[in-house]
Amino acid sequence: MAILSNLSNYKNFGLLVIRVGLGITFITYGYPMLMGGVSGWKDLGHSTRYIGIHFWPVIWGFLAAATEAFGGFLLLIGFAFRPVCILMVLTLIVAASTHLGKGEGFDGALHAIEDALIFAGLLFVGPGKYSVDKK
Repeated sequence: MAILSNLSNYKNFGLLVIRVGLGITFITYGYPMLMGGVSGWKDLGHSTRYIGIHFWPVIWGFLAAATEAFGGFLLLIGFAFRPVCILMVLTLIVAASTHLGKGEGFDGALHAIEDALIFAGLLFVGPGKYSVDKK
């Protein structure tokens, strides 16, 4: 279709749409976890037991919540993009492991796996020119 062939001229706009959409989503999801306080962080941090980490659940929970909330903001503006993508992939691997460990199966873990794959791909593509990190 000739009408769709020119869309490749707007790759940077496409990356902006992805960054803004994912950024808003992760801020919306991560901010309440971040505001959950120590008890919320401890509950969240216990998810690391599914990958064999049984110490410092409060710290791991805080780091996961901070990665999603602050990482979402950094995605939104396109700053420290690749380090944020790496942190998001790691956080989402733990999330997928948690769903699988709780017996929710592949269907329960699918959303975390999908997001991890998106961030893994974005790690290679970069933030695009409409970002603070523009190159």
